[in-house]
Amino acid sequence: MTGYLGSYATLGLLLLAAALFFVVAFAANRVLRPARPADPPGKRAGYECGLDPVGGDWAQMQIRYYVYAYLYVLFAVEAVFLFPWAVVFDRPGFGLVTVAEMGVFVGVLALGILYAWRKNILRWT
Repeated sequence: MTGYLGSYATLGLLLLAAALFFVVAFAANRVLRPARPADPPGKRAGYECGLDPVGGDWAQMQIRYYVYAYLYVLFAVEAVFLFPWAVVFDRPGFGLVTVAEMGVFVGVLALGILYAWRKNILRWT
């Protein structure tokens, strides 16, 4: 399988093998599993710290927890992008265009922090 179409043939055979493995695995699961799993009484009942559940299953969550999670992800991603840039900062060939690009990146993140600070999102209470 060489040449231009050989790569596609290899990819096609690999995809076919993956699909075949998927079908065989699910067929084996269907054949080998018990026909009707035997659950002990109460196994599927609600469980809450060893006590009977109290109240309904719906609980209201405050949006601020999602905002904190979003801000954490935002700044974690910022660190992931800034670290490689800081490592190669002093190498030759590091031009003004690269500094400008990172300036724009840090500026957009700074605007995000400023917006969160002005809206009092960063305050816990």
